[in-house]
Amino acid sequence: MKAKILLAEDDTALSFMIKDNLTDAGYMVTTCNNGEAAWQEFQKNPYDLCLLDVNMPVRDGFSLAKKMRQQSDVVPIIFITAKSLEEDKLKGFSTGADDYVTKPFSMKELIMRIEVFLRRTKKLEADVKEDYLIGRLRFVHNELKIYDDEQVIPLTQKEADLLKFLARNANKILKREEVLLNVWGKDDYFLGRSMDVFITKLRKHFKTDPSVNLETIHGVGFRLNT
Repeated sequence: MKAKILLAEDDTALSFMIKDNLTDAGYMVTTCNNGEAAWQEFQKNPYDLCLLDVNMPVRDGFSLAKKMRQQSDVVPIIFITAKSLEEDKLKGFSTGADDYVTKPFSMKELIMRIEVFLRRTKKLEADVKEDYLIGRLRFVHNELKIYDDEQVIPLTQKEADLLKFLARNANKILKREEVLLNVWGKDDYFLGRSMDVFITKLRKHFKTDPSVNLETIHGVGFRLNT
């Protein structure tokens, strides 16, 4: 499968040039011309790597990277910027960026850096535990499935992402805002209502195993008891 790259760059000519070269190199590229549009796109679709300009309208690259890191600590983030001052680079790394490319830059060099990070990410994903035992149930995040003996329960991507976060923190009280920030990337009233719907769906999946209880801690959050 082609790696998917999210490119946030407000310079139209540069954005077109980067996309054209990356497409020729075999990548699928989605472009956004401001930081807020990139954030909305990042929440809707999975990406293998993000290329972010620092100076963008609506939301700058630093704040965008920080938001992205709240949702994923795996996706590589590379800044593309005219800034070369040490303090700007340090600020970029402190927000969660993995690399920094200063304009003007060589497309060959950029593509080589992208390949390095994508190889590293694949290795990390291979090393990360994606199977979880929840009572007698076996949850496989990558497959979007729960296995209960011979029964297979399919999950949506959001159900799987929510269950993964709960399973990683089993038997711990999780605050509502903590779950929202880590799974949805934002603490918002309407997203909170959506989360409650997904919590109800997960409870239905657990009915076959009485030892599993997805508990609501009123006024606080949730706890997956196993």
